[in-house]
Amino acid sequence: MTAVYPFSAIVGHDRLLLALLLCAVRPEIGGVLIRGEKGTAKSTAVRGLAQVLAQVDGGALVELPIGATEDRVVGSLDLQKVLRDGEHAFSPGLLARAHGGVLYVDEVNLLHDHLVDVLLDAAAMGRVHVERDGISHSHEARFVLIGTMNPEEGELRPQLLDRFGLTVDVAASRDVDVRVEVIRHRMAFEADPAGFAERYASKDSELAARVTRARALVDSVALPDNELRRIAALCAAFDVDGMRADLVVARTAVAHAAWRGARTVSEDDIRVAAELALPHRRRRDPFDDPGLDQERLDEAMAQAGESADVPEPGPEPDPDPDRPPGGGATSDSSGSAVPQRKSAPQNRSSGSPSPVFKTRTLVVPGVGEGAPGRRSRARNRTGTVVASTTDAETGHGLHVFGTLLAAAENQRVPGRPRPRAQDIRRAVREGHEGNLVVFVVDASGSMAARDRMAAVSGATLSLLRDAYQRRDKVAVVTFRQRQATLLLPPTTSVYIASRRLARFDTGGKTPLAEGLLAARDVVVREKARDRARRCLVVVLTDGRATGGPDPLGRTRQAAARLVAEGAAAVVVDCETSLVRLGLAEELATALRGPAVRLAHLRADDLTRLVTQTDRTAA
Repeated sequence: MTAVYPFSAIVGHDRLLLALLLCAVRPEIGGVLIRGEKGTAKSTAVRGLAQVLAQVDGGALVELPIGATEDRVVGSLDLQKVLRDGEHAFSPGLLARAHGGVLYVDEVNLLHDHLVDVLLDAAAMGRVHVERDGISHSHEARFVLIGTMNPEEGELRPQLLDRFGLTVDVAASRDVDVRVEVIRHRMAFEADPAGFAERYASKDSELAARVTRARALVDSVALPDNELRRIAALCAAFDVDGMRADLVVARTAVAHAAWRGARTVSEDDIRVAAELALPHRRRRDPFDDPGLDQERLDEAMAQAGESADVPEPGPEPDPDPDRPPGGGATSDSSGSAVPQRKSAPQNRSSGSPSPVFKTRTLVVPGVGEGAPGRRSRARNRTGTVVASTTDAETGHGLHVFGTLLAAAENQRVPGRPRPRAQDIRRAVREGHEGNLVVFVVDASGSMAARDRMAAVSGATLSLLRDAYQRRDKVAVVTFRQRQATLLLPPTTSVYIASRRLARFDTGGKTPLAEGLLAARDVVVREKARDRARRCLVVVLTDGRATGGPDPLGRTRQAAARLVAEGAAAVVVDCETSLVRLGLAEELATALRGPAVRLAHLRADDLTRLVTQTDRTAA
């Protein structure tokens, strides 16, 4: 058996280890979302925790693949038994296998929203209820839900972020001593995995024993009224939506007290819980900076203490003096984890204010087959059932009625139809897909000189927000002087896109042809990577092509090459002169797409524009 890197040997991620252990003590917290760049031991920590919990209750580590269907996750009708034996049987899914262990979802931000909902519901309730395909089934599913993600590949929706109990941001340490220790540990493990694991076996066993003791104690931990008021006041101070944050902070504080071996929740328990449960619930907008301002937390804790209105009890002594892993924490005399202060995160530079546009979606004409999203029409595994098919690749899920009809038509003896394998019909579903939206932004001197960049930036950010809500990938190309620059390769992280757009150079001539060719290159690369994802190119320009020989002719040629790749296009006309040249409209004609004026980039106009686009495509 391959040795697993020991949980207790992980260096430099105390906050992460603490969050995982608290969810192991009390899974009702709702799981942990681990956010961080690649190479930060996210998966290593998850697999190490599973080894620890295997000593507690024998649970296994179950990994959920990104491409999993809902049938595989929750279970469904056992079709083989139905067709072969006529037996109405239920086939359990991955949630049943995860009972008592760890359910791990790598790149959870790439998982479809409806599946994330299913996982979070099961993690919160500890049970799975299945009502589908004519079956009704319920079973226990108590597991520690852990999701990992790289923010550069896109964010989870706010409503899904809120469903995760705790969130930890991890990054490689900048402390040289810590990095040296990480390297030393890893190389020692690679040289002798079994021997290295054996050296940390006793420490992992101690953690397993401590989890067991904390689980036995957690139900008897008292949460005094004054501390309950502190929690309510703290969540109110941070203006979080709903009551889920209050409940998660309370459950986490109780779990932390039990982890310390205390029988009463203290202020320090609540602070630790707040640092793990509140940061991701404060992001109301995809452009908001992540994290929790420590100075703001200090102020809120002080104000919450005043609201408690009851004398605060002192912390109880910790019967176990061994310091547990704690998130960036030191230990006070009681052994409770006291978070160290860190500098508040820096906000994105604002510059001059940009107007905000309330946009409606631009769409790619026709019906695609791309990944589920909320922009253009598509046939995929989500959406409404519109037909049945025998093609397993085209259909998604069992079409029960179509299967029974086929069996009835093919039966040889009158009576109850007995479906055979060849009678199976799949459901054809029509919903919506996410597209690749390539923003091509004119950053030339004609745009900057007329003070239009603020309006263009505002429009682009509004369209980026729309792309975020519709599950799109986005890319940003700017062009100025003699060249175009790929400011942002295709990504689903509009937060990163907004930061890139906040800082780019302007001025010079207008190499419009280079901008279109750069967009074409992005489209070609994306088609090679994902042929089902269709592309929408949004060009924000006044259409004044300058620089080089025959700039207008080169622009028409570049537009023709982009059209040849099958990309849909929309031109946002940024011209503001009293005497209009209509160059942007000519560009839209060359791109075989509509044009909309920058000042009209609002809901009503885009609704009309989309209707016209669909009618033209039809």
